Amino acid sequence: MSETAPAFAPRTILALVAVGIVALSGLVVLAAYAPELRSGADGRAHALSKSAIGYAGAPILMRELGQTALVSRVKPHGGLAATVVLTPDAGTAGDELKRFEGRDPLLIVLPKWAAAPDPFHQGYVTKAGVLSGPAERFTDMLKAWSKQTVVAVRPAATRPVLRGAPGSALAGSYLPLGSIDRLQTVSGDGWAPILVDDEGRTVLAASRRRPNIWLLAEPDLLNNQGLKDLNTARAGAGILGALSGEGAESLVFDVTLAGYERGQGLLRLMLAPPWLAATLIAVAAAILMGLHGLARFGQPRRTGRAFALGARALVDNGAGLIRQARKEHELAPAYAALTRALVIRAAGAHGGADWLDELARRRGQAEPAQLAAEAEAARTRDDLMAVATKLYEWRGEMTRERR
Repeated sequence: MSETAPAFAPRTILALVAVGIVALSGLVVLAAYAPELRSGADGRAHALSKSAIGYAGAPILMRELGQTALVSRVKPHGGLAATVVLTPDAGTAGDELKRFEGRDPLLIVLPKWAAAPDPFHQGYVTKAGVLSGPAERFTDMLKAWSKQTVVAVRPAATRPVLRGAPGSALAGSYLPLGSIDRLQTVSGDGWAPILVDDEGRTVLAASRRRPNIWLLAEPDLLNNQGLKDLNTARAGAGILGALSGEGAESLVFDVTLAGYERGQGLLRLMLAPPWLAATLIAVAAAILMGLHGLARFGQPRRTGRAFALGARALVDNGAGLIRQARKEHELAPAYAALTRALVIRAAGAHGGADWLDELARRRGQAEPAQLAAEAEAARTRDDLMAVATKLYEWRGEMTRERR
């Protein structure tokens, strides 16, 4: 009868294994670099968002003006000569902003708009109005620099003019703006005015305790919907230029507050130099081990019956029971009697037991009675093996089977 043909050809199996390896490798790489592959098109107010309330246009504007502008996915660590722009949302905790304090100069842009994602355009938003809540809703967020922070919003769209406050970094500045819907201003004992509107209310302030930390109350000066107007864009660029002129080398727009932090897990560590070489070596070793195992073992052996049939199976089962009961040594006398009988049969049955004893003496071997006594004295498995070895050698000498 011919053997049954295999269900899959070897080439098909190898192709499936190769596709699985490639797919798994791609999944691992994507999992390691997933945070960096996110486009940021979620419509929120951060430097990756291209929605009306997002700030993706601000880095582009500053680069076009010759300024080095970066979008950072890394948490702050150590000192760096760069102006950091933070765009927190209404739910950002004060401790999250506090960790940036050592990165002077620092610009914090307050949120103003409540917006919902546009269901028909990904990355777009629908304006739902200004953020609701008390005027002191940002006090907890900014408590590290002022005991109280109060925001106010104009009731309608206006075209305000910003002027530099006397004694500030922008003293003497005159910045006419485009149309600003519900201009937002800020006040508080811990904030010193830098830019004020035509009603004398503060739009841009500096911390009295840390003068290099600035607070921008009106986000429309830097977000995408505000930069569409030339005058507003000039004002926003002027604010960033004035702050970064304090010895900073570049502008850094942080997006870690929005959840776009670059991952630093084990997978990313394994896929980045210098550990990338070790990872490639380990992968190559695994592939070679798989190929070696495939070539060495080949097709798996067909599984036999769980319970064998026939006299041999009965003998094996009986031996297994004796082994489990630890009674092997009790077989020593029977094995000695069997060996004596085999020797008598091979040498001839005449002459009685005295003849066998005489034959053993002539050939320099132990007498059968002595071997039987040793077999009776066996108490362990090792004793049984010693007696069995001695009986086997005795039989070979008596019958000349070893010559």
